[in-house]
Amino acid sequence: MTPRDTNDIVAAWSAAWSGTDPQALAKLFTPDGTYTDLGVNAVSTGRDGVAGWKQRTDLLIADVKVTVKESFRQGDRVAIETTYAGHIHGAPTPFAVPATTILELRHGLIAANRDYYSLATVLAQSGLPADWTPPTV
Repeated sequence: MTPRDTNDIVAAWSAAWSGTDPQALAKLFTPDGTYTDLGVNAVSTGRDGVAGWKQRTDLLIADVKVTVKESFRQGDRVAIETTYAGHIHGAPTPFAVPATTILELRHGLIAANRDYYSLATVLAQSGLPADWTPPTV
């Protein structure tokens, strides 16, 4: 799949995050693409790395859902404003936080993805302490 316009790539990206197939997200990336989650300071590289990140996220968080509020494109960069929601396994309550993602595209695929959101807000909404760390999966 090679999404060509902003609506296609944004729709495919949010559907892949809200879905359960890690490969659906990985296929949107260039072979050397990077996924950076600045909330937890993690970087995944390559399609296998991106698929692994999605798989680990799904093991930690039930019902992951990314709802797009707005997006725009400037050249090869796409900015996406979303609500990032889910329920951390074992947490008392689910979370739904504002997030922003910047995509850098190359030939219609994602070469770089940077997610910005507040981990402190995720933990607070989830009813978890500020120093909580996920179990090793």
